Amino acid sequence: MREYYEILGLNENASMEEVEKAYERLKRKYSEERFLEGEKGNEAAKNLTKIETAYREIKEGVAEKNEKGKTDYSKIEEHIRSGALNDAQTELDNLFERDAEWHYLQSVVFYKKNWINESKKQLEIALSMDKDNEKYKNAYAKLLEKMSFNEKQFHSGNAYGDQTADGRQMGGDTMNSCLSFCATWCCMNMLCNACCRF
Repeated sequence: MREYYEILGLNENASMEEVEKAYERLKRKYSEERFLEGEKGNEAAKNLTKIETAYREIKEGVAEKNEKGKTDYSKIEEHIRSGALNDAQTELDNLFERDAEWHYLQSVVFYKKNWINESKKQLEIALSMDKDNEKYKNAYAKLLEKMSFNEKQFHSGNAYGDQTADGRQMGGDTMNSCLSFCATWCCMNMLCNACCRF
């Protein structure tokens, strides 16, 4: 890889920004010189091919290096999908580097455990690290929506857990029948007591 940097007049520690600048400068130079007559024009055409190759190889090398450096979260995602939240948490805890995706997945684990405030905090960290990530933005919007809904439910007196999955109150129809029977019996009892006094 070093020879490609040398073609661009750089050392291996050069940043991609420096590579881009060197490439653009040399490309302009050789693009003009290749139309010169004789050996100078031929040499410029060869150099143009060399810098094109060098630039392409450096870009591919840097992209490959960055890809290898990325953390593989597929195992954690699989644990989350299968509901093995403790395994997902263990995997997350074992990772040293905590990038935006790490905080996003931590947020998902907390959400699945119904730790909504902790989930929100982790999602906010992920967004602060990668503010243009659509996945994080959508998740955050949905989380705020859920929190707002829960808040309204709480203040309306219909707090969490007061209803069963099908929307009926705990106790269901049996409880409603029992209450209705008790109320009717109390009314009948009061009427009978009132009649018996006279």
